[in-house]
Amino acid sequence: MKKSTKRIFALLLTAVMLLALTACGGDKKTEDPSTGGDTSAEAPSSNELTVYTAFPEAEVIYYFNAFEKETGIKINYIRLSAGEMLTRVAAEKDNPQAALMFGGSTDNYIAAEEQGLLEPYQSPELSSTPDTYIDPTGTWNPIYVGAIAFACNKDWFEEKGYDYPTSWDDLLDPKYQGEIIMAHPATSGTAYTVLATLVQLKGDDAVWDYLTKLNVNMSQYTKSGAAAPNSVALGESAIALTFSHDGLQPTAEGYPIELSFPSDGTGYEIGATALIKGGPADEQENAKKFIDWMCSEAGQGLYAENNSFRVPTNTKAPVADGLVTLDSVSVIDYDAVWAASVKSEYTEKFEAAIATAPTE
Repeated sequence: MKKSTKRIFALLLTAVMLLALTACGGDKKTEDPSTGGDTSAEAPSSNELTVYTAFPEAEVIYYFNAFEKETGIKINYIRLSAGEMLTRVAAEKDNPQAALMFGGSTDNYIAAEEQGLLEPYQSPELSSTPDTYIDPTGTWNPIYVGAIAFACNKDWFEEKGYDYPTSWDDLLDPKYQGEIIMAHPATSGTAYTVLATLVQLKGDDAVWDYLTKLNVNMSQYTKSGAAAPNSVALGESAIALTFSHDGLQPTAEGYPIELSFPSDGTGYEIGATALIKGGPADEQENAKKFIDWMCSEAGQGLYAENNSFRVPTNTKAPVADGLVTLDSVSVIDYDAVWAASVKSEYTEKFEAAIATAPTE
């Protein structure tokens, strides 16, 4: 046989052998001899976690950095107001881009659960959390609580010689014209809690007359709930309607804010976190680890450590000095399920009748 013929034959033989190997074992799959099933497929995993969060950015970085240091899992996040977070998750329902919703009141989580946007998961770390804070549907996880307060600029009140407001009707005083600030209920979970609280206190008819009068004293409606107390901290407004923890946070940096609570009753939030249904498959275990961590004594212990002034739901977690607990103020029996069910209706009415209505 000539050398050229031998060479061609060898090449053909090699090609046949490679094809045979590819057909028989190139995919490297093995079968379980007892079931005949494929045992090579493993659950996808990642060293990252994608989160949508309603926490203030300066605060949330503290938690994410601590979690990464402890677990090695890197968190990629987008900071949104609570209302924006819900809207984004709903818009991405067919192709979710994040694995976790983190922060914001349960009104948003109840609405998300009803829209089929969340994956049920409750952490085993909730064993130290009171039953009144637990989601009966087994979907979201409670991580903090906080009451609505009047965050007042101490310097402004001292200069004017005024006492702090102690009721909702006090806010209607003409001396506060242009001095009160809160977020818009459509974008902010904080502001929606204010709106839902007032509806539950005053009734569906009387509340709109009250809000019309209050609107005269409003300076603006911000997008984010945390922006309102920051305005008070800087002396741009005298009073912010906000959660107590958001109102107190600027005081850690020396800003002159003091809290007052309406004696006629105030609403409160249960802050939560939950898995987004259909989120990135390779991040699911990381998301559960984060939920477990934030429900734990160690995770919620960070509230006291970084002066966030949030009230932990885990009863074993330490409590920060100066913290305002729910049992120290006059809270109403806030109905979060009702509030979630009417959110679209009430925020649309607020926009039309209050936020965009001309003031006299």
